[in-house]
Amino acid sequence: MTDILTVILPVFIVLAFGYGAVWRGLFSDDHVDGLMKFTQTFAIPCLLFRAISTLDLGQNFNGPLLLSFYTGATVAFGLGLLAARLLFRRNWQDSVAIAFCCLFSNSLLLGLPITERAFGPDALSGNYAIIAIHAPFCYLLGITAMELARAQGTALSHVPAKVGRAMFSNALVIGICTGLVVNLGQIPLPVVLTDAIDLMVRAALPAALFGLGGVLYRYRPEGDIRTILFVCAVSLLVHPTLTYTLGTAGDLGRDALRSAVVTASAAPGINAYVFANMYGAARRVAASAVLIGTALSILTTSLWITLLP
Repeated sequence: MTDILTVILPVFIVLAFGYGAVWRGLFSDDHVDGLMKFTQTFAIPCLLFRAISTLDLGQNFNGPLLLSFYTGATVAFGLGLLAARLLFRRNWQDSVAIAFCCLFSNSLLLGLPITERAFGPDALSGNYAIIAIHAPFCYLLGITAMELARAQGTALSHVPAKVGRAMFSNALVIGICTGLVVNLGQIPLPVVLTDAIDLMVRAALPAALFGLGGVLYRYRPEGDIRTILFVCAVSLLVHPTLTYTLGTAGDLGRDALRSAVVTASAAPGINAYVFANMYGAARRVAASAVLIGTALSILTTSLWITLLP
């Protein structure tokens, strides 16, 4: 257990630095917004572009890996939607936002660095395979469900255009799609350009983790505790359990299983709040689920790493 905490805790210590800096007034809300704008709009899209543009698609995009992770993610979304609507009596728009919290694991800021620290950089190919379609898959599912929930009295023929506009104005999706174009087109890039992108990439994860710590300071848990704990249970336990079960049954290789389960076990990502805020739905639940889920994931991620081969 001590060895596992040694692997995981540095990630959360960087989060704590950001949290403490805002708490003590050393970093203002405007500073946090600027840092998160830099990471989410520039640095992380560069990281995704670089990873996807150089990824061996034939070797890493294996069916069992993606099937095990995304089947679990889809089931988690469905559970969140039904529970929010039928158990917690939320309206349909709130229900979709809550379901998105269950769906969107923090694959970049938690799954990626924890996998790297636990199993080494050579174990990350499965993470990048998942991340390559993570934002497009989750936003496509979430935006489509939300637009359908909002389409009362509106022609359904307008929904695809709204979904398309929302998808391709997302910087993460743009970074992924551009990387796929370079990869599939085998487009050579000048060394001076790749070196510049690599400078951005090196700043992406530590800056984003620090900024996420500052963001989490704003969102104090209050009310809706049953709903928040349900989201955490689905994200931290149900999704990785389904992924582990399907991956084991599908005879996933060791590294692929590690990547899939650790990514599935990550707490709801900050994009869960971004999505809720974009639509003005269940924002308190989303923010609190990110905060509480991130704290709880110290224990649950340790458990999953212990269980993995």
